[in-house]
Amino acid sequence: MDVAVDGRVAERQVSAMDKVRGYISLTKPRVMELLLVTTFPVMILAQGGIPNLWLVLATLVGGALSAGSASAFNCYIDRDIDRLMDRTSQRPLVTGVLSDREALVFAWATGVVSIVWLALTTNYLAAALALVAILIYVLLYTLVLKRRTPQNIVWGGTAGCMPVLIGWAAVTNSLSWEALILFGIIFLWTPPHYWPLSMKYRDDYKTAGVPMLAVVRGRVVVGLQIVLYAWAMVACSLLLIPVGHMGLVYTATAVLAGAWFLYESHRLYSRSIRDLSIKPMRVFHGSITYLTLVFLAVAIDPLLPF
Repeated sequence: MDVAVDGRVAERQVSAMDKVRGYISLTKPRVMELLLVTTFPVMILAQGGIPNLWLVLATLVGGALSAGSASAFNCYIDRDIDRLMDRTSQRPLVTGVLSDREALVFAWATGVVSIVWLALTTNYLAAALALVAILIYVLLYTLVLKRRTPQNIVWGGTAGCMPVLIGWAAVTNSLSWEALILFGIIFLWTPPHYWPLSMKYRDDYKTAGVPMLAVVRGRVVVGLQIVLYAWAMVACSLLLIPVGHMGLVYTATAVLAGAWFLYESHRLYSRSIRDLSIKPMRVFHGSITYLTLVFLAVAIDPLLPF
């Protein structure tokens, strides 16, 4: 039977596998997976075909390390509020599986390794962009915005847009309008992705004193903001068609997936206005499906002759 001290697992009972799972948890694998899903398709588009597979592997490894570093720093800095929220109550710094020092050393080590790795295996631009992503997530979002403004996820979410720039830079050693449009898609996608989650866990954020939009404003306002960002996101995705000379696969996917997500966003807003029961997680999960479909189309489209 586990013995807990103040809600934390006694250190003597933490096995090596518990430690490994704790370090993996620090990197927030689900967030990392979503970021990496956007990187490979962008590299295909930048190359106009399948890029060098070693370059792809090197970029994905470096991107995973930098994203993991940023997440580990976030877990370290936010360990106080994580203890107050049910959603984060099983994170390793809350349960005591890892010490604060272990988490901080891990965050620094993975961050440094990621930058050096990308500099040696891709190019300096990709490495610099990875460093910028870490700094935005840790300094701008976690330390400055998260606890001070309901717009935290809007500007702090910029870090989640950086993998597309890193992937493009790894292939071309430059940036372009196509890369910036793809950056814009994810930037505009982040609020309608994250705000439904904050609606579901509103009480958690309120208890922790985090001023998410769902905490400081009613669900009607949140629903309207989701709709507005969804429209802007879809418009941005369509802008890639003429700029990136995209073909039928991307065009059809951007239009149909965009229309479907707009429908879901409007449905959430409509039910909020009418004070009916809502299912914000339906929009949350729908946003993941939308982004996956769009970036899958980005990957497939350059490989086809039409």
